[in-house]
Amino acid sequence: MKKKDGFVLREVCGEKVIIGEGIDAVDFGKLISMNETAAWLWEQADSEMDAEKLTKALVGEYDVEEAVAAHDVRAILEEWRRIGIVED
Repeated sequence: MKKKDGFVLREVCGEKVIIGEGIDAVDFGKLISMNETAAWLWEQADSEMDAEKLTKALVGEYDVEEAVAAHDVRAILEEWRRIGIVED
């Protein structure tokens, strides 16, 4: 899975959001609000998102059990896929 071109993390009025920029995001037309952890995961994700790699990074950064982190990472990746900001 990878981030779709044109979607970037920005800070708007003190809140982290994903917005579409450029021609690829013209039809998107919305802001996706991110909590602190989701924004951190987005920043950690390189061009190819790997759930296992992101889980290990999350466990290393936050005080969270690996099973909980794995569940949360899978959930956020699925949500990102559903709303169209990542692709397979």
